[in-house]
Amino acid sequence: MAEAERIIGTPDNPEAEGTDEGGSTAADAAVNAGTGKRRILVLIGVSVVAYLLDLISKTIVVAKLEHQPPIDIIGDWLQFRALRNPGAAFGFGEAFTVIFTIIAAGVIVVIVRLARKLYSLPWAIALGLLLGGALGNLTDRLFRAPGVFEGAVVDFIAPKHFAVFNLADSAIVCGGILIVILSFKGLDPDGTVHKD
Repeated sequence: MAEAERIIGTPDNPEAEGTDEGGSTAADAAVNAGTGKRRILVLIGVSVVAYLLDLISKTIVVAKLEHQPPIDIIGDWLQFRALRNPGAAFGFGEAFTVIFTIIAAGVIVVIVRLARKLYSLPWAIALGLLLGGALGNLTDRLFRAPGVFEGAVVDFIAPKHFAVFNLADSAIVCGGILIVILSFKGLDPDGTVHKD
């Protein structure tokens, strides 16, 4: 009997084989690892979709809309109009293109580091949107004219009385809003919920 308790582990003996100090078993750890991997796959999937939609839309805009008159989508309330933006999202900070490039690269590094502790599906979606959007605009900064780290981002969605933006900007804003909501609800990326 004592041998069976040593192998299986009991609440009275948290150091027994198969348990940790919190009473978690190796099976619990395996389940958590599997859940974490699924959340990372969700993050990657969302970021890839956001990135590809942004990249494809910008490719079409550059090929078909640049140097052309705007296209009315909803009268003059919403237009597609090609615009090269050296600044941040929605046209702010045009003199700081290199700084925004470095910030975007930093955001990507932070998200990749956070992914190791990710056990929350809503956080996976939010971080995936941020990652896809950041990669979309970073691609423009690296590979579009006038040069590396100084490239102008392609914007084309032009609502009336608002700045022109793109799908990467939209993904970043949606991901940011979702993160604010999750933070107010007390849900952490590791899946724990806390009340302040």
